[in-house]
Amino acid sequence: MDIEDLGERIIAGDRRALAQAITLIESGRADHRAQATELLEAVRGTGREAIRIGLSGTPGVGKSTFIESFGLMLTGQGLKVAVLAVDPSSARSGGSILGDKTRMERLSRAPGAFIRPSPSRSHLGGVARRTREAVALCEAAGFDVVLIETVGVGQSETVVAEMSDIFVLLMAPAGGDELQGVKRGIMEIADLILVNKADGDLKAAAQRTRSDYAGALRLLRKRAQDPEGFPKAICVSALQDDGLVEAWDEMRALIEWRRDEGHFAARRAAQAQSWFTEELRQGLLARLDAPEARAEMERYARAVAEGGITPAAAATEMLEKLGR
Repeated sequence: MDIEDLGERIIAGDRRALAQAITLIESGRADHRAQATELLEAVRGTGREAIRIGLSGTPGVGKSTFIESFGLMLTGQGLKVAVLAVDPSSARSGGSILGDKTRMERLSRAPGAFIRPSPSRSHLGGVARRTREAVALCEAAGFDVVLIETVGVGQSETVVAEMSDIFVLLMAPAGGDELQGVKRGIMEIADLILVNKADGDLKAAAQRTRSDYAGALRLLRKRAQDPEGFPKAICVSALQDDGLVEAWDEMRALIEWRRDEGHFAARRAAQAQSWFTEELRQGLLARLDAPEARAEMERYARAVAEGGITPAAAATEMLEKLGR
C-alpha cells in the first residue's frame, strides 16, 4: 500500500481513501499497524481542526434519528460532517450488525456527509479502540464536525469524553424519576443534555424531564471549563427537527467560550496525553499475546491451580520476566 499517496488523497478530501484508511487503522495485523502509524504521521501536519462531538444515550433513545436530523441541518449550512458510529459486538461470535448507515439513509446520501460504523469488539467505554485515530483522519480530510456515536452502555460510558470537545447526553422523556439526574459518572461529564422525542403526547413529559435534569445539574459541583449556565438541559425533537438549531447554537457558544478561556487547547493536549498512555498500555498488554509469554502464563496458571504458588506471587514473577 502506498501510504504517501493514501495520505495525499485523504488530505484532498477523497472519501474512498478515508474509508480505506479507517479499515487500515482498525486492523490488528502488525504490518498494518506499522502502516497506520506511518499514515497518521503523514497527515498530522495539516493543521485542520474539527469540532468533535461525543453523543451517548441509552438504546432506543433515538441517537441515530437525532444524528441524521442534526447532520442534515449541519450539511444544509454548508458544513462537512463525519459520523463515527460504534456498534456493539457479540460476546459469543464477535460480530456486529453495523446497521447505523442503514438507519441514517438520508444523511448517507448527503454530499457533505461521511458515515463509518465500526465494531466495539471487546473495548469498553462505548467506543472502538481506534476511534481516536479515525477522528484524526476525518480532521485531516477536512471535515468541520465529527460526531462520535457511542454504543450506549449507560452510566459508565465515559471514554468518549476523552476524545471529544463536547459531550452530549441524549435522554428520553419519562425515563425515570428525578433521582436519575443526580447519578454520578456520565452525568458529571455531560456538557449538554438533550431530552429527545419532545413531540406529540410526549412533549409535556419531555418538558418535565428537562426540568428535572436542569435542577439536578445545578446540584453538581461547578467545573472550571464551564461558563455560567453550563451544563444545561434542553428539549429537542429529532423527528420534527425541533430544537436542533438551538442545540447547535449552545454547542458553538460553549466551544467559543472555551477557546477564549484557554480550556479548548488544554483539553486537546490532555486528550493527546491520554491517547499516548492508552497506546502504551495496550502495547504492553499485546506483549502477553506473544507465544513465549502465553506459554509462560499457562505454566504459572497451572502452578496457581495446583496450589504451588499464590496468584499474587505468580503475577509478580511473570511481570519481572516481561520487564527483562
